[in-house]
Amino acid sequence: MSIYIRRYTADDAEAWDKLVEESWNGTFLHTRRFLSYHGDRFQDASFVIEDENKRIVGVFPAAIDPAMKERIVSHPGITYGGVVHNGSLHGIRMIEVLKSICEACRQLGFQVLRYKAVPHIYHRIPASDDLYALSCLPARRYRCDLAATVDLANRPPLASRRRRSLGKAKHRGVCVGQGACYLEPFWAILEEHLYSRYGVAPVHELREIRFLQSLFPQNIECVVGTLDGAVVAGMVIFQTHQLAHCQYSAASQKGYEVCATDLVADHCIANAMAAGKRYFDFGVSTDREGTCFNEGLYQFKIEFGAGGVVYEFYEIALQTLSTNCEIL
Repeated sequence: MSIYIRRYTADDAEAWDKLVEESWNGTFLHTRRFLSYHGDRFQDASFVIEDENKRIVGVFPAAIDPAMKERIVSHPGITYGGVVHNGSLHGIRMIEVLKSICEACRQLGFQVLRYKAVPHIYHRIPASDDLYALSCLPARRYRCDLAATVDLANRPPLASRRRRSLGKAKHRGVCVGQGACYLEPFWAILEEHLYSRYGVAPVHELREIRFLQSLFPQNIECVVGTLDGAVVAGMVIFQTHQLAHCQYSAASQKGYEVCATDLVADHCIANAMAAGKRYFDFGVSTDREGTCFNEGLYQFKIEFGAGGVVYEFYEIALQTLSTNCEIL
């Protein structure tokens, strides 16, 4: 099968999203519906991958890095990007596709390509050929984040500390609620939590997360813990085919005192199991491009029966592009 790449156009949007839906390794974050919410924040530089019959077999979401116009990123507006495909791009084809994308980017005047690989836990069918192809180009891994993920089919027992915390939350009368109506009270807690601890704001503003939730009501959920009717803790969960991912988590001081986050997390894990998911991902416990590790936060997640999963980020110098792989 011959493979061709070309620049994405708006006319490709419907076919792009259909490919993502049927892909081995794509999620709703890769869809044009999701990417379009950024509006003019990023200058798109995506590619479409076609076979000899002009059927789309893969897509490559990408945009120019706002911090460096000579750098292209796949994708600066989402956690992971990479080559999303329907199973057609494996082995030598993936090497050829990535080399072609790099060459096209070089011809467009870019000096660097940054590649955010899709972690394997999101794959519906194993699709890590791109990681091997990156080693052949060769690419440099410039960042690695560590997440804590529960394998729902092979989950270790809860740590005794988490069992005690769950018992405390139930004894103190914490209840669990779910729905978009909880986004506003939870967001107030989240903003205070992030600002007081880290001096930062959430990646999404309240209006943005509300808009995204309206676009993807089956994929974005808000689950909260309440005490005497008031929200004291919560999580925003991104649902994909394979897993439930905790995108945001926070609690008020009262929520910490009554261990409300434990009850919310336990509820979300139970929901993921009931929905037939393979994993529940608590998300990363790293900051500052992966160089700052929050041991206490990671330990909290591990005690729910989670194990370590890495999110990998690669960089390719386009001006010195080569392939150091021998094809037999």
